[in-house]
Amino acid sequence: MKTSRTLTASKKWRGSVIALYSALILLTIPFLFPAWWMVSSSFKPLSQIMEYPPTLLPRDPTLDAYVAVFEQPFLLQYWNSLYIAVLVTLGTLAVSAMAGYAFARIRFPGVNALFLVVLLGLMLPAEVTIIPLFQLFTALDLNNTHWPLIIMPIFGASSVMGTFVMRQFFLGIPQELEDAGSMDGLNRFGIFRRIALPLARPSLAAVAILSFLASWNAFLEPLVFLSSRDKFTLPLALTQYTDSVGLPIWNVQQAAATLTVRPVLLVFVFMQRYFVQGLAQTGVKG
Repeated sequence: MKTSRTLTASKKWRGSVIALYSALILLTIPFLFPAWWMVSSSFKPLSQIMEYPPTLLPRDPTLDAYVAVFEQPFLLQYWNSLYIAVLVTLGTLAVSAMAGYAFARIRFPGVNALFLVVLLGLMLPAEVTIIPLFQLFTALDLNNTHWPLIIMPIFGASSVMGTFVMRQFFLGIPQELEDAGSMDGLNRFGIFRRIALPLARPSLAAVAILSFLASWNAFLEPLVFLSSRDKFTLPLALTQYTDSVGLPIWNVQQAAATLTVRPVLLVFVFMQRYFVQGLAQTGVKG
């Protein structure tokens, strides 16, 4: 009797698992279909993309679209996006970690009020500040350079969000760990570097992914500050694949987009465990 009940319970559990995974697979289709269409269209001639009814697979796969991508300075633009995103990520990590630790562990007058002022930066859309920033960088003779694209995120919205994430993590560190560090002769910076920062790796990974994606996908700022094609980043590069009347060449744009998303996927695949763990540890503290 006990064995039959166990078998029945096991069958019910397997049935529930199968039903759950089936539902999850169905729910992923709307999210995976655009990516599938992008990759599939990159191997199609332009005429097949426009035909009706559409086809999920190319009938005559071709690499012509990928060849056309590199007729523009795509590799140079790829490098521009990559090194800018890396510098922005490193700068955001440095600023966010130090600011988050200061707000979480250093008591000074007006700390909470100042933190609220910093958070107000998240409420200002980029369109509000882009004109005064353009005038500022024009006065500094930095327009049509990559410096605005590096400086603005490090001291802008990316660092504000990163500071919030890091502060919430540092609030959860037991005070006893810092007291032990002080007894061992560490000063405040030593406690931050040797105790707090190594514990914050998951949160650092979350901030790194968010800042990398924000820089990699930025369109408005490069559109405003860059005018030379050799200085374009990838979001601007995708707009240059047009025909003689300015209409998109869809298969070439899909090929360029397919190449563009690869670093983003690699970053997320290799760091997703730390990303989820870092956001889970952030919680709601303080």
